[in-house]
Amino acid sequence: MITINATNARKNIFNLIDSTADSGEIINIRGKRNNAVLISESDWLSIEETMYLLSIKGMRESIIEGLNTPVEECSDKLEW
Repeated sequence: MITINATNARKNIFNLIDSTADSGEIINIRGKRNNAVLISESDWLSIEETMYLLSIKGMRESIIEGLNTPVEECSDKLEW
């Protein structure tokens, strides 16, 4: 994680946005009163999706079960 003070972040905001979007690097912006984190939009959308899926009762267990199921045991037929 890169840490930068708010003054330098303000001066370089466009470069920071491009850098974060290109590399996925998280940037910690430290201010006098508070701190903030700059992440790419695609990373943020992934975080939101994960939080949503994990908020559904039983979804975590279903994902783990699916990850532990050998491909040979999977069916081509969906049961929804």
